[in-house]
Amino acid sequence: MSDGSYLNDPAGGDAAKPHAVVIGAGLGGLAAAMRLGAKGYRVTVIDRLDVPGGRGSQITQGGHRFDLGPTIVTVPQVLRQLWSDCGRDFGRDVTLVPMDPFYEIRFQDGETFTMRGDAGAMTAEVARIAPGDAKGYAAFLQDAKARYAFGFEDLGRRPMHRLWDLIKVLPKFAWYRADRSVHAHAAGRVRDEHLRFALSFHPLFIGGDPFRVTSMYALVSHLEAAFGVHYAMGGVAAIASAMARVIEDQGGTLRTNAEVDEITVAGGRASGVRLVGGEVVAASVVVSNADAGHTYDRLLRNRPRRRWTPARLRRTRWSMGLFVWYFGTAGTRGMWPDVGHHTIAVGPRYGEHIKDIFRRGVLADDMSLYVHRPSVTDPSVAPAGGDTFYALSPVPHLGHGAADWASEAEPYRQKMLKMLEERLLPGLSRHITESLVFTPETFRDRYLSPHGAGFSIEPRILQSAWFRPHNVSEELPGLYLAGAGTHPGAGVPGVIATAEVLGKLVPDAPLGTLVPLPMKVAAE
Repeated sequence: MSDGSYLNDPAGGDAAKPHAVVIGAGLGGLAAAMRLGAKGYRVTVIDRLDVPGGRGSQITQGGHRFDLGPTIVTVPQVLRQLWSDCGRDFGRDVTLVPMDPFYEIRFQDGETFTMRGDAGAMTAEVARIAPGDAKGYAAFLQDAKARYAFGFEDLGRRPMHRLWDLIKVLPKFAWYRADRSVHAHAAGRVRDEHLRFALSFHPLFIGGDPFRVTSMYALVSHLEAAFGVHYAMGGVAAIASAMARVIEDQGGTLRTNAEVDEITVAGGRASGVRLVGGEVVAASVVVSNADAGHTYDRLLRNRPRRRWTPARLRRTRWSMGLFVWYFGTAGTRGMWPDVGHHTIAVGPRYGEHIKDIFRRGVLADDMSLYVHRPSVTDPSVAPAGGDTFYALSPVPHLGHGAADWASEAEPYRQKMLKMLEERLLPGLSRHITESLVFTPETFRDRYLSPHGAGFSIEPRILQSAWFRPHNVSEELPGLYLAGAGTHPGAGVPGVIATAEVLGKLVPDAPLGTLVPLPMKVAAE
């Protein structure tokens, strides 16, 4: 609804700027809002949570500050570029600390693999584990570098919404054997199973099955080696808070504890949003940082869709779910000195466990864990003498119907505790003071993620680039998408890049033209 009020004053200050609404204050939505503000829009960001950051937000409990989702920054230049494009200095707003080592992988048989940025250290590490694979490892890194240049710096930072955009790059996809999986590509270069895991597990951090996700994602090995792995002091939530401050400095507004129920349409274009409760906020441009599935299935539920129909969304392959146990300990600072900031504890099965998660939909008895211990880098995350942790286990998403989490959550947590005590943190149970669990049901309810998927749409080759929901919606003019479910995809660099691509598609704000006021209309 609108009362028909318009502005026609090119010198009327912020009120004369066209209004843009961003649905969702995840990192992709905040980055989009920053770019729209830099393009001259007056921006309102609306989020149902009480803090910005979405999956990158935090919860404080008993003096422990828990990062809820992403924990690392791997391509810091995309953040520096975002700040620079907004006339700001990222380094003045956020402190990044380089990790060394990046992480340690611990295998069931007692072998370890420590990932570092120093090329000489990595050569020695590979020679220690599998000297016969040294040449293959070096070749894999060269493969990863080429795929990074093409897959991230080229495709990942430009629009891919036209079919011709895809057709033009098909020869390169063929050249790089994008039809092969990451694991198949790693297996073609190295023989040692430990190295095959170390070179192929990365798609799990963006929601993909390493045995089916395109080998283009081998690029992660290059970006780690070339740019390092970093921790933002204060956690990724500190980045989200800094983004919110930039938006406010640009004249934008962040509305928390407010949920968008529907994208409104007028004259065949997106005209704003209607909130739960009936309030309408009008806008010239609407950006959805909500999950792409939620955007098309719920927020456009009253509008016919040509491509992202309910039937197509049902056929879509979604990323796995996540079981995350956040826990705090007392009296452990200095204990477990061999457990650093990032540790990956690999279960007894790799390929078969991945099949359980992605194909069979089976909640297995065994698990592999990513363990985050930020207190070794940032003591402020825990009370004095204590530690803050989270342990993450990939599990089937809710669409598989694999688990009743109301009854399975505590038994699964107990299995996780047992594995942690046996493999990493002996005596842990005696020191736990705080505990919080997220299951796929939490992701469904907190983030409105279809099937409780941890990373939106799985990044298979036929669900990547042009095949993904586009940054400019083909369903409704004036609607744009940012975040993990659109191009180029999930992960901190990916969602920041979605906003960069979006910024190339949204026109600069035209001042001196008739633009609708952002009316707030109470429900009738």
